[in-house]
Amino acid sequence: MTDGIYPDSLFHPWSGNELRTRADVERALKSLCAPAEPNRSAGGARLRFDATAAHFDQAAADLEGFSRLLWGLVPAQVGGADWIDWTPIARGLASGTDPHHAEYWGQPTDRNQRLVELAAIGFALRLVPDKLWAPLGPDERENVVAYLKSGHACRFSENNWKFFRLLISLGLNSVGAYRDRDLDQAYIDELETFYFGDGWYSDGDARRADHYIPFAFHFYGLILAVLDGRAYTQPYRERARLAADDMTRWFADDGAALAFGRSMTYRFAIAGFFGALAFAGEEALPWGQLKGFYLRNLRWWAKQPMASRDGILPVGYAYPNLLMCETYNSPQSPYWALKAFLPLALPEQHPFWSAEEADCPPRDDVAIHGHTGMIIKNPPGDAIALCGGQQTGPQNTWARFGAEKYSKFVYSARYGFSVESDPNRFADAVLDGMIGFSSDGLQFHVRQANEQVLIADGVLYARWRPNGDILVETWLYWHGDFHVRTHRVWAERAVLTKEGGFAIARSGGLADALEGEAGNAVVATPHDLSAIVDLGSSVIRAGKAHIAQPNTNLIAGRTLVPQLTAEIPRGTSTLFAAVLASADPAIGRSTLTRLPPSPDLPALEALIKAKGRPVSLMSRNTNA
Repeated sequence: MTDGIYPDSLFHPWSGNELRTRADVERALKSLCAPAEPNRSAGGARLRFDATAAHFDQAAADLEGFSRLLWGLVPAQVGGADWIDWTPIARGLASGTDPHHAEYWGQPTDRNQRLVELAAIGFALRLVPDKLWAPLGPDERENVVAYLKSGHACRFSENNWKFFRLLISLGLNSVGAYRDRDLDQAYIDELETFYFGDGWYSDGDARRADHYIPFAFHFYGLILAVLDGRAYTQPYRERARLAADDMTRWFADDGAALAFGRSMTYRFAIAGFFGALAFAGEEALPWGQLKGFYLRNLRWWAKQPMASRDGILPVGYAYPNLLMCETYNSPQSPYWALKAFLPLALPEQHPFWSAEEADCPPRDDVAIHGHTGMIIKNPPGDAIALCGGQQTGPQNTWARFGAEKYSKFVYSARYGFSVESDPNRFADAVLDGMIGFSSDGLQFHVRQANEQVLIADGVLYARWRPNGDILVETWLYWHGDFHVRTHRVWAERAVLTKEGGFAIARSGGLADALEGEAGNAVVATPHDLSAIVDLGSSVIRAGKAHIAQPNTNLIAGRTLVPQLTAEIPRGTSTLFAAVLASADPAIGRSTLTRLPPSPDLPALEALIKAKGRPVSLMSRNTNA
């Protein structure tokens, strides 16, 4: 990802690490933790990496720095690491929970960020009490217990946060402290209402099935299955096994994970799903395959300029980027990525580590994931998901850039997705994987919520309104290497439209960027080709090679996007397009000579009417 002028070592803490063995992975963890440690406060309780802010207070943000490192340090210690200095960490636990200490973390309250961070402390007390509990004096222990109990009794957010009470409970139980078991049971029961079947949950008040399912629901569930082990945890094992095959389709054969949804700044936390299966002894896939998916993802990250020059993980995804962040991302937030290091708790002799790493298995078919509303294909070097659109409940605007993160028509592991830098500049709109509408050429609207989503025989259908003046019906399906988009648009007045293909990285120049003719937009570089081709719409659409605003894309700071633009009249219009992206431009150009036929809209309508199954827009399973 560098330009050849500067050596990779200036950009990456994992430079020179092959990431193929347990020892390599432990060294990778150490190289992330070492730059963080000089930022620890004198009392040990707080770590702060930068001056940017989240919506919560600074003490809670500093607690993030303290706690999130534990997700990696604790498993490493269990696995025998000899390089961790626990003295300042134990001192920090005492300082942060002491109401009279200058580094006190502040009182936990309902739905407060502190509740999130206490889960890691509960996890740590359960696994390494000799490092965190044994060094404390009687008064310090009393403060720790009081602080954890205070958090345990709070009201947690209506999503994966409910697991945090159960993880806090692990810590309290491990040190012999009483906690209210009825409160635990209430959340055990409520977590069941998020489960929809086949290994899939929805996370929260809006319909969301994103990275939080593998690296939160399954991750915490498998930890509880191992460290608690009571009967209520056994379904967590079964559900993680059920999800394993689906999750393999979220990864490209080079290890890149599907970029979709919020909190992408947690980066390789998603690899923690495979690590958690290993931690729980669940061979949901052959050990060599689990190891392969896990290590390939870490190796993909080793090629990205994800770290700052001092080795700190900043907010961003493949590169430091504040534009895409959430309101709850402090400078310390990215260290949830250390969830990926859970399998360091396992010895080198464990079959997860001792098995020979297996190559990515062939995945030539199209995978239909009804619970996520996705139809996934895995071409070489990518995982591409057609998406029916999520966050369709009344809270659909909950996430910053929620439309871009959940409601595009397509998402990719190789090309990521882009967010808009200015909703009042239609000319600058990226609109990769989306269609936008503008009545004045300035402000524009895209899909944010659906009225209905149906899936049938590899076709996704959605009915949605970008605003009160426009109604859109969209059909999406795969045709060979292309995905085909069909839109029927009813508009009260004439409006401008712009529809984009995949955003691809550009370097110093535009390489072979092509405007194309009417109805044809192709952009190409020496490394990628992206195209969107009109298939006979009711209006003439012009092709454009759009130079996107910088830092709008998660993976590449500078991108090109092929777009089709048009003015559609008042009344009903139909828009048809075939969209292609290829990591081999020569193959991509050859493929463009074999375009799909124009969609048969009556046949698509008949298929959906006859066989369409609803993709639930609910946030809870009311039958649980």
